[in-house]
Amino acid sequence: MGTNSRIGPTKLLEHIEIEERRHPEWQFFHLRTIIAATNNFSPVQKLGQGGFGTVYKGVLRNNQNIAVKRLSRTSGQGVEEFKNEVALIARLQHRNLVKLLGCCIKGEERMLVLEYLPNKSLDYFLFDHTKKSLLDWQKRFDIINGVARGVLYLHQDSRLRIIHRDLKTSNVLLDAEMNPKISDFGMARIFHGDQLQDTTNRVVGTYGYMSPEYAVFGRFSTKLDVFSFGVILLEIVSGKKNNGFYQADHFVNLIGHVWQLWSEDRALEIVDSSLESYAPDEAMRCIQVGLLCVEEESKNRPSMSAVVFMLSGEASAPSPQQPAFALRRNSCGDATVPLLSNGSCSINDVTITKFEGR
Repeated sequence: MGTNSRIGPTKLLEHIEIEERRHPEWQFFHLRTIIAATNNFSPVQKLGQGGFGTVYKGVLRNNQNIAVKRLSRTSGQGVEEFKNEVALIARLQHRNLVKLLGCCIKGEERMLVLEYLPNKSLDYFLFDHTKKSLLDWQKRFDIINGVARGVLYLHQDSRLRIIHRDLKTSNVLLDAEMNPKISDFGMARIFHGDQLQDTTNRVVGTYGYMSPEYAVFGRFSTKLDVFSFGVILLEIVSGKKNNGFYQADHFVNLIGHVWQLWSEDRALEIVDSSLESYAPDEAMRCIQVGLLCVEEESKNRPSMSAVVFMLSGEASAPSPQQPAFALRRNSCGDATVPLLSNGSCSINDVTITKFEGR
């Protein structure tokens, strides 16, 4: 989708109109409709915020709840991301992907109108000491499988082969029944025909979820999303953040800690201690698949179709090899990271290494 991010309102409108004709089930919303629905973008209606701008809850006249993703006027990448999301989400229909209802364009205002998911994002529950109790083992296992099916759809079952490039727990939203839906396709890329890999001069995404070949060399493929899914899987099992994991005698992230426990036949010790009960066989299977997904060499990581089969128990999982992981964290957090630049948020701040288990 490599088009000029400075595309003007007229050209953008023409692009959206083409998409609307292709997808008559979604619509343009008038700005006054969005203002009324969000109570003039009241802070009380705010659901979240990112580099793209802010998301608000809204209520239409027919009492339908919506989520309005309002593009920041100061976002340098925003127009391109907006166009990207409209073009992509309009084509995607899957129970584990957030549904696009329409969009709103007026002057400098650009907004996506999405289905409203009342339970916010997975990280809202998973990393909160009190809320995580609402995620019992069965629900966590269901979420893992739902996200896996959603990514498989993007890679294989949709009309387009799509690389999300920013899979993380905060981009997994939960509906009223806590079913997962993948969101935020602003960074996604389409692969055409037999294309299997591409390279970018600018790495975008979130530290802790990026694969080594992407973070260091800018190479990405479906195996980038597989790596990110592996991190999410290990975070769901452990209830801990990969890029926020610390122990007094360890200077590795969650991946490194899980690998150490795996190599010492103590893998189940990583299971979230807040869980009252869990299925050991399923948990071990998840840990094994998670480690396979975060292997250092992209060619050694399984496809998402293989991941779905292994999680279901329909296929046996091979023994994982040593993963690569970071020894220390840079201060960037969620960021658009220039590849090997001289900026303050260089990938060079991260040390990728292997860890020998005892």
